[in-house]
Amino acid sequence: MQKPNEENAQNTDELIAEENEATSAEDTPQEEVTEDSDAQEESEEEVDPWEALEMEVAKWKDQAIRSAAELDNYRKRMAREKLDAVRYGNQSLLEELLPVLDNFDMGMQAAAQEEGSMLYMGMNMVQKQLGEFLSSQNVEEITATAGGEFDPNLHEALSQEPSDKIEAGNIVRVMRKGYRIGERLLRPANVVVAASAEESESSESE
Repeated sequence: MQKPNEENAQNTDELIAEENEATSAEDTPQEEVTEDSDAQEESEEEVDPWEALEMEVAKWKDQAIRSAAELDNYRKRMAREKLDAVRYGNQSLLEELLPVLDNFDMGMQAAAQEEGSMLYMGMNMVQKQLGEFLSSQNVEEITATAGGEFDPNLHEALSQEPSDKIEAGNIVRVMRKGYRIGERLLRPANVVVAASAEESESSESE
């Protein structure tokens, strides 16, 4: 037979074990509920597959549109550069040719004193050929005439002088012809500009 003290001790141990099991049983469902709620929140935060697919399609569509626009701009830029290379490829050569044209014009002015001479007729034919060559290269002479309006984008004023017949600021005479190729300026026309009355008086007083 067991003694009373031993029986009491055994009963006490059994009660403690039962209480521990009950406590663990109560704690376990709470942890499982917490984990289940977290999983539910995570599932709610997940993006819907169709919505994610639509976002992906929209992203790639936008990138495709941007790439197509960049390619189109590149093609246009290359076309412009190619056209400019054709138009202005001989620009440096033509710039070196301009002084030759200036000397030829001076020779023509001298030969014009005898228009019926063979020299004049020969030089006149060469001048026409030069004009045709310049036209084929898209080169044209800049308009600059006595009494015409002065344009700082096309003309270069070498000096000013008083004039009774020409309005102040307009061209009195052309000293050297100017040329342009297409929209580019090869060389401005050198001109003398009519001075205003005030400028004429100040120059005379000096």
